[in-house]
Amino acid sequence: MPPRKFDGDKLVIASHNQGKVVEIADLLHPFDVEVVSSAELNLSEPEENGDSFIANAVIKAQSAASESGLPVLADDSGLVVHALSGDPGIYSARWAGPNKDFYQAMNRIEALLEGEKDRSAHFTCALVLAWPDGQYECFEGYVHGEMAWPPRGDNGFGYDPVFIPEGFEITCAEMLPATKHAISHRANAFKKLVAACFEKE
Repeated sequence: MPPRKFDGDKLVIASHNQGKVVEIADLLHPFDVEVVSSAELNLSEPEENGDSFIANAVIKAQSAASESGLPVLADDSGLVVHALSGDPGIYSARWAGPNKDFYQAMNRIEALLEGEKDRSAHFTCALVLAWPDGQYECFEGYVHGEMAWPPRGDNGFGYDPVFIPEGFEITCAEMLPATKHAISHRANAFKKLVAACFEKE
């Protein structure tokens, strides 16, 4: 069965993270889609109790689509540190605590990596496009690199200040937004989404 095409003019971004909403809205800009966030619509934040990035994105997307009656794009993403058995992984946001203090989370990772030679890591992004009738499409993207210390850069959000993508000598937070958008895990997942659900055949 071919992927379902998005043919609406309004799309909900199932996130209360303003940095993530802005990044996704920038990626959607060429498609003349009106973007509104879950926060703007006062939608509830469902419990993300899935066992994978895709599972959590499906939970968020289906909840927001059911509540809003609109198509929804949900993202679940995180940092996978290989020497930490994949942590923080799907718990990346939770490691930042209720106050979303990612510097606390970055310090925790660095403490756990003390003395560890393997600093390789990757970001994963799962995107789920869901409709109010229950149908949804899933896509996943990655960017590989290594952990840096101390944190560097003021752009981006989350763990960007401590992640250097392959082929670069600067962190994601030191990059111009356009550069990051071209190579990020979210951009890679987004290319798959666009090819399947937005581009005309």
